[in-house]
Amino acid sequence: MSRAFESIQVGPWQLPQRFVMAPLTRNRAGEGQAPGPLNAEYYGQRASAGLIISEGTQPSAVGQGYLDTPGIHSPEQVEGWRAVADAVHAGGGRIVIQMMHAGRIAHPDNKNGLESVAPSAIAAPGQIVTATGQQDHVLPRALETDEIAGVVAEFVHAARQAVAAGIDGVEVHAANGYLVHQFLAPSSNTRTDGYGGSPQARARFAVEVTTAVAEAIGAERVGIRISPSHNIQGVLEEDPADVAATYEALVEQIAPLGLAYLSILGDPSSDLLLDLRKRFGGPVIANSGFGKITSLTDVEEILEAGHGDLVAVGREFLANPDLARRWREGLPLNTPNDKTFYGGGAEGYTDYPFA
Repeated sequence: MSRAFESIQVGPWQLPQRFVMAPLTRNRAGEGQAPGPLNAEYYGQRASAGLIISEGTQPSAVGQGYLDTPGIHSPEQVEGWRAVADAVHAGGGRIVIQMMHAGRIAHPDNKNGLESVAPSAIAAPGQIVTATGQQDHVLPRALETDEIAGVVAEFVHAARQAVAAGIDGVEVHAANGYLVHQFLAPSSNTRTDGYGGSPQARARFAVEVTTAVAEAIGAERVGIRISPSHNIQGVLEEDPADVAATYEALVEQIAPLGLAYLSILGDPSSDLLLDLRKRFGGPVIANSGFGKITSLTDVEEILEAGHGDLVAVGREFLANPDLARRWREGLPLNTPNDKTFYGGGAEGYTDYPFA
């Protein structure tokens, strides 16, 4: 039997296979940034993934970046996520919410005029989609040192709200150029207080968020995602020695917590990622591509090489709600329609056929 279909224990969850559904932004949240019935249907259809990592979900209103992304901080959002959890559980699956504070990757038009905050007052390059079209990223306000504990508290509140909604756990999004990643990188963090100026100091915010969330809801319910040297959205990590020092400091401080997993976006065979996997000591989810399709062969090669305990799969789950069955039985796959990835309704969301 393929290693991809071996069962594995991750945190409190006995998963049926070693590939999971990666977080996929779909921009289809309802009123008040709350998940609606369509979202519950979408996630419920994909329950056979075993473990679903949700789309990036803001822990606070200020943390919203993109249009129509869900939150997990209001009572209405909790009720929406409860329906999602019920749908996934009815299908025998598990789901964790990826808590994504966008930081400077934002625009006030997308969040009722609210400001954007970041480790430093440095605008992200490029533009962001708003209801009136593409606009430049705004200049964020640098967080004051005494404000940072409040942002950590927002993550804790969001994690508790997720548990209250019946969600199985949360993932701290410390990757892909968003707030936690902005603290990690010297290009976006030029602070001179205890949260910047050295690799260890830049790792401090990520450590504090992860530790506080683990203490609040139980470390076995918490994962974290990182993407060293992803170099996206102006969050640049180009000095290999600095990158290694930063992520070693992060992983060594969170390893004793006993988290459910560490998810790493990047080349799973690289020396840095293999070193971080060893330092973490717990289950590692490998994610070998960003914007590329991960095939069953890719999953098997990563597992056989010992470069990860599980593999995150994105677009194939997006287009194939029953991907596990299709891969197991060698059935043909649906093709993802990239024109319907972001925004819209059921088309390209819940209308992909089952085998």
